[in-house]
Amino acid sequence: MTSAASTPATALAPPTRSLGQRAPDLLVWGGVLVLLVLAFGPVEMRNAGRLFTNSDNMRQFAQEFLKPDFTHWRLFVAQMWLTVQIALWGTFLAIVVAIPFGLACSRNISPVWLQQPMRLLMNLLRSIPDLVIGTIFLVAVGLGPFAGVMALAISTAGVLAKLFSEAVEAIDKGPVEGVRATGASSLQEIVWGVLPQVAPLWTSYALYRFESNSRSATVLGLIGAGGIGQVLFESLNAFDYGQLAAIVIVIVVAVSLIDLLSQAMRSRLL
Repeated sequence: MTSAASTPATALAPPTRSLGQRAPDLLVWGGVLVLLVLAFGPVEMRNAGRLFTNSDNMRQFAQEFLKPDFTHWRLFVAQMWLTVQIALWGTFLAIVVAIPFGLACSRNISPVWLQQPMRLLMNLLRSIPDLVIGTIFLVAVGLGPFAGVMALAISTAGVLAKLFSEAVEAIDKGPVEGVRATGASSLQEIVWGVLPQVAPLWTSYALYRFESNSRSATVLGLIGAGGIGQVLFESLNAFDYGQLAAIVIVIVVAVSLIDLLSQAMRSRLL
């Protein structure tokens, strides 16, 4: 009777882990906490109090900023549309590059001699800021949106290649082995066994990056790569906060619409 009565209590008892099993987690989170403490001074977190002591300055800025000037709204909309087109072409070119590169970076289908150099190359592309890449292309082709397209394409290709490779590494091996059993070549295994499994996730990643690039393209306008960012930078330099507010509103509306469209498309894919 005693053992029978104790069985349910034992079954309902929460799982416990020994100190040795919890040590890696404690070490990781303890390290994060230590880094936060060490970074408190360098990032000047003590200045958070100025958010309240300088409230009058912020209030004055907000009063000027909350009076948007849509006098040149046609220009703003046209430049925002150009920014979206820069993001669209940048993302498209990145996808074209990321598909073969992502497959080459995948541990389960790519040999080590190819996989490791490709991973290093993708790390390099991801680590270089968009503004630096954009400046390089500005020197090569001059001011204009093409430099922005290429900057987004290069940096986004590195990000998508990593995401694509991780999706490939998480696939079910069954369909691939089934295709291999028919005597298919390696390319056919990828086409019929790998791509059908990762296509929805790849498309979702690509849509998300297009959404992100619509914002990144705005920043690239600050260096002369065209789009709404260039107009925004001019308004900022002129201290024309009314026009600046109008531009920000146009950007927010455009990015929100792109986000809604992207969500609708992703919901049909996943």
